[in-house]
Amino acid sequence: MTAKTIFVAFAKEDEASRNLFTGQRVHPRSPFEFTDMSVKEPYRTEWKQRVRTRIRRSDGVIALISSSTPQAIGQLWELSCAVSEGKPLLGIWLSDTYRVKPAEMGSAPCRTWTWETVANFIDAVG
Repeated sequence: MTAKTIFVAFAKEDEASRNLFTGQRVHPRSPFEFTDMSVKEPYRTEWKQRVRTRIRRSDGVIALISSSTPQAIGQLWELSCAVSEGKPLLGIWLSDTYRVKPAEMGSAPCRTWTWETVANFIDAVG
């Protein structure tokens, strides 16, 4: 199985969840594998150009959606960028209590965080 390249969009406040999410890919029983293209440290200059390049090089984008997302200007821009670049996009709810899909996602779906959901998305892209 060839690993797909996935850009993970997340609010800075959700960094621990992003680490847990991306860490799943190395679990021996995980049904999916991907190369993480998310931005680990914020760019100081030309961040939009650099992020757009990462998104363009990705097979798809997974957005981790939480109550922090509406104020996460960078994450919202990443979602708009993914839509404008025509990348497959999936929102993953980080909470059972917060379920507000960002308008920037357009018609892309949001789903519950399960291995099956993530595996089906990754299998379908690229």
